[in-house]
Amino acid sequence: MSGIVSALLVSVFLKLVRKDKTESIFIFELPTYRIPDIRNIALGLYDRATIFLKRVGGIIVALSILLWVLVTFPQPPDNATMPAINYSLAGQLGHLIHPIFAPIGFTWEICIALIPAMAAREVVIAALGVIYAMSGDEDTVTQSLLSQISGPDGWGLATGLSLLVWFIFAPHCLATLATIRRETGSWKQPIIMATYLFALAYIFSFITYQVASNF
Repeated sequence: MSGIVSALLVSVFLKLVRKDKTESIFIFELPTYRIPDIRNIALGLYDRATIFLKRVGGIIVALSILLWVLVTFPQPPDNATMPAINYSLAGQLGHLIHPIFAPIGFTWEICIALIPAMAAREVVIAALGVIYAMSGDEDTVTQSLLSQISGPDGWGLATGLSLLVWFIFAPHCLATLATIRRETGSWKQPIIMATYLFALAYIFSFITYQVASNF
């Protein structure tokens, strides 16, 4: 619901600020409506779910493998005092960009997960699993994930809500941006869209985190 409301508000704002004030006529012919057939609905849902799982499943596996490489290498020094992931390429990148996302409550682990999630937002769950798994031994992965998310030293409600709001607005789908580029024949529109959506995501995540932190 929040996504629908925000989309309507953004469309009203863009209508007010656009330079071209000419009205365009859009005619859409509605099909004949009939009572749906349960069998056809079930088959359609099965087909679409299968296509989705095959497409996204391959992306998730590929990006999870790539992320595992980034969180594994290089190896920590002999006198290391922190978990190995802190010395990896992904760990260094996460700590580098963390100051940007700290005001909206994101940890450096979440910052790492946002990078592969640019391909598809569904990847963020697998990415977080890989990241936290590299921070502990194999037997404590599930416990580690639960404690990080819901424990007293975990994310906290404010961070969880901020992350949810982020994914309402942020355009974590390169396929969508590529489609807009192909349809418009220019990078201008996808760049503008990505910029204002990331800006909206940051602003509303910041507001959500700051408000939730006071309760």
